[in-house]
Amino acid sequence: MKLLPFVLLFVVAAASAAPWAYPKPVLSDQVDDYHGTKIPDPYRKLEDPDSPETRKWIDAENRITHGYLDAVPGRAAIRKNLTDLWNYERYSPPSKNGSRYFFTKNDGLQNQAPLYVLDALDGTPRVLIDPNTLSENGTVSLQGYAVSHDGNLIAYGTASGGSDWEEWRVRDVATGKDRPDVLKWVKFSGASWAPDNGGVYYSRYDEPAKGRELQAVVKNQKLWFHRIGTSQSEDVVVYARPDQPDWLFGGNVSDDGRWLILSVIEGTSRKNRLYYKDLSKPGADFVKLFDRHDAKYQFIDSVGTTFYFLTNKDAPRGRVVSVEADGKTDPALSDVVPEGNGAIEGVSLVGDRFVVDYLQDAASHVKLYSRDGKLEKELTLPTLGTVEGFAGKRTDRETFFSFVSFAYPVRIYRYDFETGTHSVWKEPKLPFHPEDFETKEVFYPSKDGTKVPMFLVGKKGFKADGENRTLLYGYGGFDLAQTPSYSARVMSWIERGGLYALACIRGGSEYGEEWHQAGMLGKKQNVFDDFAAAGQWLVSQHYTTSARLAAHGRSNGGLLIGAVVNQHPELFAAAVAQAGVMDMLRYEKFTIGWAWASDYGSAAKPEEFRWLRAYSPLHNIRKGARYPAMLVLTADHDDRVVPAHSFKYAAALQAAQGGPAPVLIRIETQAGHGGGGDLGSNTSVTKQIDEAADILAFLEKNTR
Repeated sequence: MKLLPFVLLFVVAAASAAPWAYPKPVLSDQVDDYHGTKIPDPYRKLEDPDSPETRKWIDAENRITHGYLDAVPGRAAIRKNLTDLWNYERYSPPSKNGSRYFFTKNDGLQNQAPLYVLDALDGTPRVLIDPNTLSENGTVSLQGYAVSHDGNLIAYGTASGGSDWEEWRVRDVATGKDRPDVLKWVKFSGASWAPDNGGVYYSRYDEPAKGRELQAVVKNQKLWFHRIGTSQSEDVVVYARPDQPDWLFGGNVSDDGRWLILSVIEGTSRKNRLYYKDLSKPGADFVKLFDRHDAKYQFIDSVGTTFYFLTNKDAPRGRVVSVEADGKTDPALSDVVPEGNGAIEGVSLVGDRFVVDYLQDAASHVKLYSRDGKLEKELTLPTLGTVEGFAGKRTDRETFFSFVSFAYPVRIYRYDFETGTHSVWKEPKLPFHPEDFETKEVFYPSKDGTKVPMFLVGKKGFKADGENRTLLYGYGGFDLAQTPSYSARVMSWIERGGLYALACIRGGSEYGEEWHQAGMLGKKQNVFDDFAAAGQWLVSQHYTTSARLAAHGRSNGGLLIGAVVNQHPELFAAAVAQAGVMDMLRYEKFTIGWAWASDYGSAAKPEEFRWLRAYSPLHNIRKGARYPAMLVLTADHDDRVVPAHSFKYAAALQAAQGGPAPVLIRIETQAGHGGGGDLGSNTSVTKQIDEAADILAFLEKNTR
């Protein structure tokens, strides 16, 4: 066994060259043995967010951080600018159930977006659920909803303080009154109505130990059926696998009401098993349609016994296939829409057509195909952007979708299948002129020569003159594409003279499953190389200099920032690591962390331990290195990436900093993993604006 010199990092920051008197956490003599390698964990006690010692440390860190940020001269102006940019109407695409339409709308600065209902498309909308009335400070959010087939009842889930835990209730659409039904301990689940509108299928966990709700590992999810009007204690288990505690279940009833489709997921992998049950036959068992866990099988719709799927089986960029539900396992796949050049992000069968959303160089392209796979048309979109929506049933004659780009906040369009045209249904009045801004898509080489796309967004006519204060953002993981989107934080940065760069690095789905696999497990270093190469390209092409370059990432992107700053501390003047996965050796020990092993690997396996140890942000901090100005952000209610990651990383980095730049941690209260996500976050708008103001103030102060 050997003891790595990692322990040398953990010297209290009083001896640091930086003029900062950081709080001193209580240290531990904990040493862990990983396959014969001993690794100390002196900040282990910070894993308990509620201990008196940790709370004292949190309060002291927040005092330093807020004292620093509040003193930034431009912060008040930044916050006002952000508030102005946030203050516009935001709609979601409507969905139709029965004769009613349902959508969310935020008037501008409401902490949470209420859910509205329209009894007719040209009618007057009325508020059905207003989450702003469920708490005094806007920290209870509407997390999801499912409308019964006849449009008369709605099941809806709420979360408090940013937690992933949800409580689901049932409301009468006509009266706006809740039924007595309450479903607890729901996480990572929606709801799907039975054909008779008498109950819902949903997934939940057993109740965790009291006091451990936000930290305890969650396993053994089960699919349940709840009959409306009964107690949750009477719910029936529809499917469970105690022999497979890591499996996650999603149950959905087909539009015709005949089939219960069960998607079985392991961790965060897009691969899944797919089972179905014939609800027209009482007592029928599930049939294992796809049971090899060899690809993604996303159910689109069914017509009789013909099922349609989006799959990447033998097609890394995706294809639409049909199969027959005849009781067989692993049936032959028949192409309907074959694999093409673009990566398929989503498919729906509506208006008796397949609506296929492709990504081509990380921007949306939408094509319509007949049921037999004949291309009918491609929709014309305003500019490089991202679309979502196209919900509906096969027999519907209309559908709705959203379009967003960097300088174009969400517009909602209605597509008419009778005329084959689409028109704006809702468009916000903007506090700026989109034509004053410009987006360029460039391609740069990574370390291994791979061509990587990147969007550059700035004021119209921005130049490569080396004078641009530049913010580089990235994610790179879990098969999630980074595509054009509107952000008040980004727009404020640009309005104040900055340049924004979005690097579409490997690990995402921008070019399909091959792009994802090139940035996962033992190839994760490609992700960090891609991001570093983006920064180096921006400097070499004279868009900016290292003294004016900042980096930002959150969640898996926070891990990205931690790893790249360790490897290239000289590249950036400032960096923001938000809700990052920083301890790659212990991430599996908390809440849903174990599920990420499909993308990261597990320290329990010798080879994978070596991968993780090589880049883990916490374990590769070098004492005495001159790190850029760092702002670490987390939330005390984050039960997805628990705050211990950021606590330990910040304490270690403060102790190691060999330069004069600050290392600060901002710890939000009554917020969770959604904090700071701009639009679509479950965190209140007030908290999002405050957080964005702090981020921009920090970056402006530390980039020259």
